[in-house]
Amino acid sequence: MLKSIGMAAVLVAGSLLPGTAMAAGNAVCGMGLGSVTAGGDHRNQEIDTTVPPTVGVNNLVKAKVYGPGQVRVSTTMTWEADEDAGFIVEGGFVLIGDGLYRTAYSGTSTKTGDPGPRIGSGWGAFTVLEQSQYQGPNDANMTRWNTYGLRSDGTLFRWTISSKGAWQNKASAPGFAAVKSMVLISQTKTYDTFLANTRGGALYTIHIPTSAPMKPVVKQVRSATWQAFETMTAQECGQYGVVLIGIDKDTDSAYLYAVGHANGTATVIQSRGKIPASFPENVYFRWRVPTTPLNGE
Repeated sequence: MLKSIGMAAVLVAGSLLPGTAMAAGNAVCGMGLGSVTAGGDHRNQEIDTTVPPTVGVNNLVKAKVYGPGQVRVSTTMTWEADEDAGFIVEGGFVLIGDGLYRTAYSGTSTKTGDPGPRIGSGWGAFTVLEQSQYQGPNDANMTRWNTYGLRSDGTLFRWTISSKGAWQNKASAPGFAAVKSMVLISQTKTYDTFLANTRGGALYTIHIPTSAPMKPVVKQVRSATWQAFETMTAQECGQYGVVLIGIDKDTDSAYLYAVGHANGTATVIQSRGKIPASFPENVYFRWRVPTTPLNGE
């Protein structure tokens, strides 16, 4: 049975899954932080932008989705409630070794250790993978579906995925070797925008028009102090911008920020403090609800 929990999450078959971020007044918002455990489980932890941050129980979504220790990179995962199955994870992509796999399952699925169909090989050098599924508020169907990958030599790639699941129109741009991690913060019909931190500590936006050829526009947001984060995740926060979580794997700690609409060095970033929990997993991602595009720029 599906049961509403405020506006921040829903409870399905005993697992807390993220819902639409709630926003009121000064924009107290929630994020569903997903993880892949060392044992291959999918979990969700609800985190809200109070001061200090409020942390929900780290709930099991699905046990043994993957084999132990398989997954090294995950994109955003998309889920929605289902009357019969409780919920459906409609799909996300993961990297396992040299392979790319698409994950999809329902709350009633009994399969274990199944990453989904293998899409291709040659992914061993990729360190970042993310998908952007854009569906506008007045669009009945998904308007576009792009996937991005950052290779260890600093080349950023983009593919367009067709309605039949074919990866098409491969495009690339060099020059991103300094990037340590990057997170999608904004989506429209005509562009995607990422926030990226560098090993030297700078923070940049990477604005990527959907037009061809691929020509990213890079703007500095901060010049220093952001080098600690191996993973960043973001969630929309009403009309304010995005909630941002930065995870430091050296200490298994994480910090929460409210980030206003990206505007170069004038971008407002409010620290909400250290999140009072431990983050020991190697793979973290965002749980996405359909029809809620990111609006961080």
